[in-house]
Amino acid sequence: MKKLILILLITCYGLTSSAQTPGKWITLFDGKSADGLRGYKMDKFPDGVWVIKDGSLQTIPKVKNVDLVTKEQFGNFELEYEWAVDTAANSGIFFHLQEDKAMVSNHGNSPNWLDNFEIQILDDKYFNDTAAVRSAGSLYDLMRPVNKKLMPIGQFNKARLIHKDGHVQHWLNEAKVLDFEIGSQAVRELIIRSKYSKNPRFQAYKEGHIMLQHHGQKVYFKNVRVRRI
Repeated sequence: MKKLILILLITCYGLTSSAQTPGKWITLFDGKSADGLRGYKMDKFPDGVWVIKDGSLQTIPKVKNVDLVTKEQFGNFELEYEWAVDTAANSGIFFHLQEDKAMVSNHGNSPNWLDNFEIQILDDKYFNDTAAVRSAGSLYDLMRPVNKKLMPIGQFNKARLIHKDGHVQHWLNEAKVLDFEIGSQAVRELIIRSKYSKNPRFQAYKEGHIMLQHHGQKVYFKNVRVRRI
């Protein structure tokens, strides 16, 4: 009996440890290949809209915008990436996204932009919207970043986004700038006062694609990878 109990305890410990061990890193972009990404509602990479150049993944301005999404879907995840912007450029990282809307181009906004949380990427200095809740590193239109230190225009910022059972943290240049709970009273109140207030579908999914936004201006990404946690 004691031997059986010991075996059961070891088995349970092994299962618990396995469940808590982060998954293997999945490379989305390594400077040469973006094999982990495809165009929104596409089965391939959108050539002519995005380009791999000088070791970075870059948007092509003044074309019909197509966002990039991960080929796989993620619930709990850790995402690492670096980003840079040209003058007055705008982009963002979305998560738990489902491709349930037709692609809309030519106006900069993504088809799902009112359905999902967005981590803002922006040139804070020259973009025409200076609200803190829509600045670089913010939870777009909901929560301003704290302790933020940005690199100059054209230089790369290092970012990390973590979602674990509704708890979200965003790190920018080694500083934690966002920390919140999805579904909390505080976040619900912020949503009521935001652009998302009349959308019953906002953040309806607990898993989905991660999306890199093409907003029509020049932005750069590098060292993009994700793992399940």
